[in-house]
Amino acid sequence: MREALREAGRAAELGEVPVGAVAVRRNQVIARGRNLRERTQDPTAHAELIALRRAAARLGTFRLDEVTIYVTLEPCPMCAGSMVNGRVGRVVWGADDPKAGAMRSLFTLGDDPRLNHRCALQGGVLADECGAILSDFFASLRRHSRVRGGR
Repeated sequence: MREALREAGRAAELGEVPVGAVAVRRNQVIARGRNLRERTQDPTAHAELIALRRAAARLGTFRLDEVTIYVTLEPCPMCAGSMVNGRVGRVVWGADDPKAGAMRSLFTLGDDPRLNHRCALQGGVLADECGAILSDFFASLRRHSRVRGGR
């Protein structure tokens, strides 16, 4: 999770919402991702999807059953669905996302028995640190908005 937090910090440096992800197989980081939606103007450029794409490319298969994805924020429905479709073995996240979380908060896509695959799930890992980087980022945006005359 510390590696995912580093990726989140890099996203924040770029002005992106600070979410980071890493894909791990056999205790080795095989892919990294950070949010890049603003930079690329791509609505699918979430940290998890970038890490998933890179992991699949590195392994030469979309079947990521031996991969654990570590992500600083609970995956949204798009990312959770992609992890199910990619047959990710395990998903570990930091902060829960009460507004868009699709592993535990709003939906349970990762282990829904109606779907063709279920991931092992673990939330709350370094949750305070993962939540703090997001809170600090948005607080900074609000401060800068007020300085520029926004609300």
